[in-house]
Amino acid sequence: MKPLAIPSAFTTTFTLEYGVSEADMRRLYENAKRDQWNASRDISWSAPPSSDGRVIADELIDIYGSPLWERLPEADRVTLNRRIAAWRLSVLMHGEQGALLACSQMVDIVQGADAKFFQATQVVDEARHNEVLSRYLTDRLDGLTYPMPANERDIFDSILSESRWYLKTIALQLVAETFAVALFKMMSESARDPVLEAICKRILVDESRHMGFGMLALPRVVSEASAAERRELEDYTCFALEKTLTGFFPLEAYQDAGFSAREIDEVKRYRRETAASNDYAPFRKYFKRDMHGSMVANLARLGLLTDRVRPRLEKLGVTLPAS
Repeated sequence: MKPLAIPSAFTTTFTLEYGVSEADMRRLYENAKRDQWNASRDISWSAPPSSDGRVIADELIDIYGSPLWERLPEADRVTLNRRIAAWRLSVLMHGEQGALLACSQMVDIVQGADAKFFQATQVVDEARHNEVLSRYLTDRLDGLTYPMPANERDIFDSILSESRWYLKTIALQLVAETFAVALFKMMSESARDPVLEAICKRILVDESRHMGFGMLALPRVVSEASAAERRELEDYTCFALEKTLTGFFPLEAYQDAGFSAREIDEVKRYRRETAASNDYAPFRKYFKRDMHGSMVANLARLGLLTDRVRPRLEKLGVTLPAS
């Protein structure tokens, strides 16, 4: 695939004081050094796959339990399972490179040694996640890889071209990555392949630190913002939520599995009806719970989700926590 070029411009801050000025941020950096792992050494790549070839639980497939699913032969169900898994992991893999690039910029633009040191560890984390997901797709899913969805490209176009570190942090650490955390957790709990389970659990340890950066770095920015700046922060948060929570549909995976245009329309219809009835499979219920318990709660705690943007949030199915 052809590389993407995203123009960007920002001012690099050279810090000349290297002592600890933010103890909690320095502790996050120490934790990152302590928790480093090696994707080549610490994952048991030779572990046997599931006996039936499935990668994730069938419950994570949109059409599971539908009439269309019931009509599928067993071999086609396994094929669809593997292709849906490959599509989701491809989305996550592209997102990890986007995070790698964004955090490399953050090293330049954040101020203070504590924040720079931590961002340097996140660059390493994201490179490792990119590496391990790429290897998984190659080694365990026959090289199946799907392109970056348009809405994922949109959010990283914005993050990578934005010069202000705090807006990058909102969109990356507190929205996109928190969404990914909920997805990694759901996949780790439902993985049929032990290698995928191990990878997801390793990545989750890293991602918890990344969210921690946002919760440590942003409160002062939000509290000191003017009324106009607060509106911009709220609107940018909504933009990031809209791009992250909408528009993801594994069209290419269904096409590759041999679904016709009529059948894909049936998939989309069943997906909408299931979401509207709130009749989620157990794993999806946990995903929604975890997403609201972390992403929405953290954004609200920072003061980035307010009554002013409530209508935009309601369209996304986001409910503000009780104050």
